Amino acid sequence: MPRYLTSVAFAALLFAAAAAPAHDAAPPAAPAAASSAQEAAIAKLLVPPATAQPYTITSTGGRHGTAQRWTAPDGARLSRQSLNLRGFRTEIDQALKIGPGNSIQSLTIRGFTTAGDAGESFDAATGVFRSPVDSGTVRSVPGKAYVPASGTVDYTAWLAEALLAAPGRTLELLPAGKARMEPLAEAVVTGPDGARKTVQAWAISGIDLAPTPVWMDGSRFFGTVDVLSLLPAGWEANAPALSKAQDEALAARAPALVAEIARKPAGAVLFRNVTLYDSEALAFRPGVSVVVDKGVIRAVGPAGTITTPTGATVIEGNGRTLLPGLWDSHQHFSNDATGPLLLSMGVTSVRDPGNRPDESIARKGRIDRGELLGPRIVPAMLIDGPGPYKAQVAVVVANQNEAMAAVDRAKAMGFAGVKLYGSLDPALVKPIADRAHALGLRVQGHIPATMRPLDAVRAGYDEITHINMAMMQLMPDSVVNASNTLARFYGPARHAADVDLGSPEAKAYIAELKASGTTVDVTAAIFESGFCFENGQMPPSYQAYADVVPPAVRRNFLVSFFAPTAEVDRPRMCASYHKLADLVTALNAAGVPVLAGTDGIGLELVRDLELYVKAGMTPAQSLATATIIPARIFGLDREIGAVTPGRKAELFLVDGDVATDFGAIRRVVTVMQGDRLMDAAKLRAAAGLSGMPK
Repeated sequence: MPRYLTSVAFAALLFAAAAAPAHDAAPPAAPAAASSAQEAAIAKLLVPPATAQPYTITSTGGRHGTAQRWTAPDGARLSRQSLNLRGFRTEIDQALKIGPGNSIQSLTIRGFTTAGDAGESFDAATGVFRSPVDSGTVRSVPGKAYVPASGTVDYTAWLAEALLAAPGRTLELLPAGKARMEPLAEAVVTGPDGARKTVQAWAISGIDLAPTPVWMDGSRFFGTVDVLSLLPAGWEANAPALSKAQDEALAARAPALVAEIARKPAGAVLFRNVTLYDSEALAFRPGVSVVVDKGVIRAVGPAGTITTPTGATVIEGNGRTLLPGLWDSHQHFSNDATGPLLLSMGVTSVRDPGNRPDESIARKGRIDRGELLGPRIVPAMLIDGPGPYKAQVAVVVANQNEAMAAVDRAKAMGFAGVKLYGSLDPALVKPIADRAHALGLRVQGHIPATMRPLDAVRAGYDEITHINMAMMQLMPDSVVNASNTLARFYGPARHAADVDLGSPEAKAYIAELKASGTTVDVTAAIFESGFCFENGQMPPSYQAYADVVPPAVRRNFLVSFFAPTAEVDRPRMCASYHKLADLVTALNAAGVPVLAGTDGIGLELVRDLELYVKAGMTPAQSLATATIIPARIFGLDREIGAVTPGRKAELFLVDGDVATDFGAIRRVVTVMQGDRLMDAAKLRAAAGLSGMPK
């Protein structure tokens, strides 16, 4: 689930991703107890006229929905959207009135998202705004644009058109922030009956952490292309070409940033008198010096025994901790701007468990060649079955021939593994795993509906993705049989609190995971955020970054992932989260390897590690889940994962003693990736952060 729900929330605002249910199947329901209320809400939403302009939401996995825009007799801009993304359903409409100076006079949004009621309003006359996550009063004047917490394609269209017409293509934002727009690329697209036109890509920045491409037809909005693409009906087939054009335009900027930030020192680098995190000994060693030369660690020892090489760059480490570069083992790396952000946190390696295949491999190649700032990527191809719950970046297979072709394609393209998803036919799991293993590929994934984790492990899984999927072994049949729907979340949210991890069944399950060598990629922080916090509350994952991200991003941090239902309230959900955390503890205690990963924008990684400490690991053991353990699992431990002589210099320096102040991991000062030495402050600036997190 790329970037978890953060991508859906950002998309609803800027990518216009709130789209309609796929038309190849009946729209799936939200959790049963909420369905009638949601259907009642849908009945009150605007009905588009026949003259409305239609759009289609697609991805590499197929069609996910539609949107419509039209103008009311009084001149108001009206729109209607719905989204069915693997069961995450959004149904909203929007009324937007434009006043003098192309300013927003009023905006009203109605409907629901997976976070609950999407109702939002803004009135320029009073300056009052109310959203599901906040409310207040702002001073509205021409040249300032209110940004909703959600929104439809028509808000995206208005914002793009307003920016294009604004002085300097810049607009002040309300409640806070500034957006700007700059040209990217041009392309010729083909539509119905062979109609052709030239469209232009522009990049909007200041709202998300990454520049967001928007395609324009002259001065008018055309569409957006990303993990989810929204294009006019009949023009959907242009998405791959537009994606390639905008990616190439953004890629052309990357080498200059590499040259500016990632300098190569003329000689050796000495990190003097640091506290070293020794990932192999699971210990912190004070008073250590480390010498790096030509991208390789040459010497590690007590500070008094290490001679400073002639002409070396000396970095003082007193009061600081030096660590091996971190792994985010669940990072859907979908744009160039992700690289500087991750590096700024000391993340020098990621496992990407599902992305657009061609773009993913191309981006990895640019990083490997030194053309783009970013961590090393260990990519997995996402494979799913057809149907309304198919993953949006999946290679969709309906039979064994297609499945074998997908695995062969993964190997040929350079993927390190395959990730299987919830709508895959369970009968295909073993053939896929057998072919993947024969080709040297790793097999991981969600558990296909009707299977339990041990079924998947016995069929060939090397790794279970997400702690809720690991808990699926102990869930009722009703949850297991629908685990490709929102039941994969709401089922554990309702039932996990009652699971007895000391039962014979649970002990036997964990023992078999250990015996089979199965790994679990737990993504704990997203479940803490999703199960324990309401709209308007900021989860701990983001609190340290709240003051240094763009205001619209900060606002998105306040969006709850899952709304309570009549069957499961917030206290119950949070109690179940704590049982999921207990499962992490039990897995670790039994010797089942745990991998740290975010399935988010990356900022969640340190919180994941903090949660492991809360679950009973020592700080040193927790850090191992993001350093030496993934290096071993992915076959790279002879190169990276520890700060020892002979290994590559993938390491980072933080301000503070991590052994006693675990949160100091966020205060990154310097990052070294091979023979490139980077100032973390410059990386943060390149990633859109205004300073060091708290």
